[in-house]
Amino acid sequence: MTLRTAATDTRRGTRPASDSFARRPAGAVFGLAAVLAAITLRSWVDVPSLYWLHLATMAFAVTFVGVPAVEWYARWQGVLDQPSARKVHAIATPLLGGVAVFGGYAFTVLVNFQFSRPLKGVALGTAIIVALGVLDDMFDVPAALKLLGQLSAVAVAISYGVMLHVVPNTVPGVAWLNLAVTVLWFLTVVNAVQFLDGMDGLASGLGAIAAVFFSLAALQTRQGYLMYLSAALLGACLGFLPYNFRRGGARIFLGDSGASFIGFALAGFAVMGEWSSESPVIALVTPLLILGVPLFDIAFVGIARVVKGQVHGVGEWLAYTGKDHIHHRFEALGLTKTQSVLLIYFIALTLGLSAMLLKDATHRDALLVLGQAVCVLAIIAMLDAVGRGRPDG
Repeated sequence: MTLRTAATDTRRGTRPASDSFARRPAGAVFGLAAVLAAITLRSWVDVPSLYWLHLATMAFAVTFVGVPAVEWYARWQGVLDQPSARKVHAIATPLLGGVAVFGGYAFTVLVNFQFSRPLKGVALGTAIIVALGVLDDMFDVPAALKLLGQLSAVAVAISYGVMLHVVPNTVPGVAWLNLAVTVLWFLTVVNAVQFLDGMDGLASGLGAIAAVFFSLAALQTRQGYLMYLSAALLGACLGFLPYNFRRGGARIFLGDSGASFIGFALAGFAVMGEWSSESPVIALVTPLLILGVPLFDIAFVGIARVVKGQVHGVGEWLAYTGKDHIHHRFEALGLTKTQSVLLIYFIALTLGLSAMLLKDATHRDALLVLGQAVCVLAIIAMLDAVGRGRPDG
């Protein structure tokens, strides 16, 4: 394997490597102030709402302070994402932003949490995922090797008891079927978030929105532990957004390390949570709605590629790159990049709010909410079809 970019080529037309620190004293002061605020809030942890705020603030602050350091390192090492016909950015941009997001989240969890057995599994799995992502950011890792690494991370999580139990016990081979569903769930969510990391602010913003709704759903179902974990992820994602979703273009990208980390963490929250003690339908639909946008995108685009003969196997599906995702289609309809991202935010918010209606819902209510979500996604599909029909789509 070779470095993704050569330092002699990639730094042409970009800011000097030291620019991140030299021109951001105010940002550093703000970040350090946020760290101090988070430490101060820790003395008030007897108030649940303030403890939630403490975790979110600490993760935000550590990430916010860490991103410029990661940006400087990426520029120094020439780990830059080069512009191309299938990408939306116009200048070489540093990768590895996900390292700072993971660092902010990991620091907050290590300092504030006693690790349950499932959390240990998800934490070790995310560490593998991030390490694999860093390798992919720095080197072009083959799709087969990436899949093997993802399977290894899922296997570690499962070995610590992180397992879906959606197959009825009356079905023969229920244990193996639940195992297969769990593996499929993790792989789908991880790759779905990765595929959506194609426009500034999209993957990290969707990660923050999903973290909010997982936190609210955990609050509704009295799962304080999971609510606080989600708060930490929310803060980490928000700490990255000012550098990525900004006027003038992103200073740094999440990279494979960040998008896959966010996806794995969200998939883990869904599996660790008990979203309904009475209805398996509601327990299943709740995380599906919260993660509805990335799940719909990967399903719709995947089916379209197979039907059009663009991919013929899992390896080709993972390696295939194209401008046919939701954000690309919205841009093809005439929206700006910012408008496309904001529109997807609102769709994710709509689906997340629908998930909040499932508390104490009947089966009939759940089916109505699910039908509403299907209608929203059908609108997206229609817009996508129009985008594909345009001459430049």
